[in-house]
Amino acid sequence: MLYQNEKIAGRVNLLIVREQPYLMKNLKLFPAFLFPLFATALLVSTIQSSSASERPNVLLITADDLGIQLSCYGDPISNTPHIDALAARSVRFKTAYVSQASCSPSRSTMFTGLYPHGNGHYGLANANVGFRVHEWLIDALLPNVLKRAGYRTGIIGKLHVDPEERFQFDFRTNEGFGARDIRKQIQFARDYLNTDPEDPWFLMFNVFDPHVQRNRLPDGSRSPQYLPDQAHGLPEALVTVDDVDPWSWQGIDTPEQRVKIAGYYNCVHRVDIAVGMLMELLEEKGYDENTLIIFLGDHGPPFTRGKTSCYEAGLRVPFIAYWPGVSQPHVSERLVGSIDIYPTILDAVGIDQPANLHGQSLKPVLQENSGANWRGTLVAEFHYHGANPFFPRRAITDGRYKLIYNMLGGQSRASNMVDGDQAWSLAQELPANHPARQAMDRLANPPKWELYDLKEDPVEFHNRAGESSLSEVESRLKTALAEWQSKTDDPFDDAEFRRQVQEKHRVGN
Repeated sequence: MLYQNEKIAGRVNLLIVREQPYLMKNLKLFPAFLFPLFATALLVSTIQSSSASERPNVLLITADDLGIQLSCYGDPISNTPHIDALAARSVRFKTAYVSQASCSPSRSTMFTGLYPHGNGHYGLANANVGFRVHEWLIDALLPNVLKRAGYRTGIIGKLHVDPEERFQFDFRTNEGFGARDIRKQIQFARDYLNTDPEDPWFLMFNVFDPHVQRNRLPDGSRSPQYLPDQAHGLPEALVTVDDVDPWSWQGIDTPEQRVKIAGYYNCVHRVDIAVGMLMELLEEKGYDENTLIIFLGDHGPPFTRGKTSCYEAGLRVPFIAYWPGVSQPHVSERLVGSIDIYPTILDAVGIDQPANLHGQSLKPVLQENSGANWRGTLVAEFHYHGANPFFPRRAITDGRYKLIYNMLGGQSRASNMVDGDQAWSLAQELPANHPARQAMDRLANPPKWELYDLKEDPVEFHNRAGESSLSEVESRLKTALAEWQSKTDDPFDDAEFRRQVQEKHRVGN
């Protein structure tokens, strides 16, 4: 049975009930046994009212571990003319968050329109502890919905969301992790676009850069993680250690860190080359004026206090949207996120949206002088990256201030490293009162609440939580966060639910 009073240690198993709010909210209208047909039912009016010629193609471009290190976002080192050109004819959102700064959970949101706490994909698919999208959401996965609506569906590059075999892609490549041959990826895209050219299509084009890389050594071990300056001869002109500065949000400067940072920028330049090739292909095929294009990173850079954190360097990504006939080129101050991708695509192709998606279609804010009512705060979260540690967090911003809620703050230790980055260890060599040392210590042993003034302290070194001068701001953001948790059926405040999640996803289960 879908709902049952299964007892665990004398308690109702909250995983049976609390993980299913998406269903529970719709029980009166959609009985549980009919829910797998819900998405299909939504498509009937769409198929009847929209011809293929009226519906745009959809191109979703993601770059792995890409933060806002682009020239169109003001980065002084990066040189990204092709992404800049796309941004110039599109809407570039200044503040965009992913749902969670970890690959699989972030991508799961793009496919479901739900935060990870709502879709079940709390950590990495390859953590091998059962992280996956809830079974009752399979029919509502984006490619599955689009395929039923008459779209061809394709994906190039990694998917990294489970269960992978349940995604209905007509075209799929198997490059695996670490694939950086963008010429080969463009050829895959050409092959896909040459198939059934009369049908509308959806393509997710995933660039592995600037994710770190590890090589298998002759003895079977793995190399240290690094960021390759060149792959298949690209880029031709390289950024060197003499060109880069240390990350301001780390406050750590060593020769080794600069080598990694230079490698990161070279990876970013490969992303730009890929985008340029892809835009040329669209123009060549005549798709440049009837294709919805969304470009973003799946989260921030693979460095400590970036990826896997709830700081700006982890959550904030480039987000560029081009909707032919709808969007007007401009830079937008609206708060948007990856949570808005799913409803935007459904809106563009003419599919009615379930009432309780967590995001909103971007259509109302793609006009430069739109007076549309829009959200005043934006929320992100964290649960797991790999199999451990489990450290649920929530972060909410109004654009100026950001509040971070560490549910286990003061009770448990959080991760202090990502992808082999040694910044936390290096920070331990700094004086105890050094701001970078304190920020790194706070990452590993966070308090329950953190509050940052992003205008005065964009690197989030100075926690202002509890300060009387910001008490009104803190109270306002706490109230807004609580309202968001209620609206999105966030169950992670419940200690018993957290315990059961940990038990379900324990190594060896």
